[in-house]
Amino acid sequence: MSISDSAAPREGGDEQSSPRRGAAPSARGIGAGSPVLAFDVGGTDIKSALFDSEGNAVGLQRTPTPVLGDDPAAALIDEIARLAEGLRARHPEIAPESLGFVVPGIVDADAGIGVFASNLGWRDAPLRAIAADRFDLPIAFDHDVRSASWAEHELGGARAHDDVVVIIIGTGIAGAVLVGGEPYTAGGYAGEIGHSPVADGPDCPCGSRGCLEAIASAGAIARRYKAKTGVSPDGAKDVIARAAAGDETAARIWNDALDALTMSLAQLTAMFAPEAIVIGGGLSRAGGALFDELRARLTERLSFHRIPELLPAELEGNAGLLGAALRARELT
Repeated sequence: MSISDSAAPREGGDEQSSPRRGAAPSARGIGAGSPVLAFDVGGTDIKSALFDSEGNAVGLQRTPTPVLGDDPAAALIDEIARLAEGLRARHPEIAPESLGFVVPGIVDADAGIGVFASNLGWRDAPLRAIAADRFDLPIAFDHDVRSASWAEHELGGARAHDDVVVIIIGTGIAGAVLVGGEPYTAGGYAGEIGHSPVADGPDCPCGSRGCLEAIASAGAIARRYKAKTGVSPDGAKDVIARAAAGDETAARIWNDALDALTMSLAQLTAMFAPEAIVIGGGLSRAGGALFDELRARLTERLSFHRIPELLPAELEGNAGLLGAALRARELT
């Protein structure tokens, strides 16, 4: 996910947001409370910021994730410490009372363990304990998409609902399930919506076949079009535009993606009966081409089930960072 102008926290921004359910959302703040440090770690970059006592993001920056070497967990905490030192030096007027950081992969937040992260290179890494040894602050630790989903629940598109599925569709597909307003984690293994099987193929890089991500992610849509035509599209949005313009190959690929997403949403609806399904990531910007089609197909696919609202995510690329800040706030 990328930071958009409309979604990015801005240093010195004057818009604030209350976490009160139903309040107007703002990606520029988390509401009044204790100052905190927050970090959203990705395989490509790290977003970091101080949040002051009014909840404004101060010193927001996006820096490349360094090569983490033979001890990736310790190297990551070293990088977070370096970024934190820089933020505090530039803004000595803000004294953070806790620190929150989120990472990708399989994460057991209760145990503080990074179970597995293929891009970052660790297995069963005690990330929260390493950070606690490094910082003289309480440490909040969570999964990046689960944290983003929590922020959507508190500040964004899911704030009016407590039983919610949040799906982020970009290069891959990630998700999180909230039941009764709390994330359902299952030791970090819950929410792997992108790797739920919806067909017999194609092969997925995870080693399985027919995963949702291999058919319906923005990356898969573009890859499948190139494989069929030899033409490199300008992302999934280009394939969708070509489908609308009458390109039969693009239309088949887009229809396959919509069918796969409908199947997955129907399964989630039958199992969890969410009040809403919030969709974010690059593909969510397809607007009605995505949401209108999914609403119609989901209604046709189900029978007695409660049809969830399909809503766009509101926080986009900063949701993980905001979630990290909110989780850090809970410790003070």
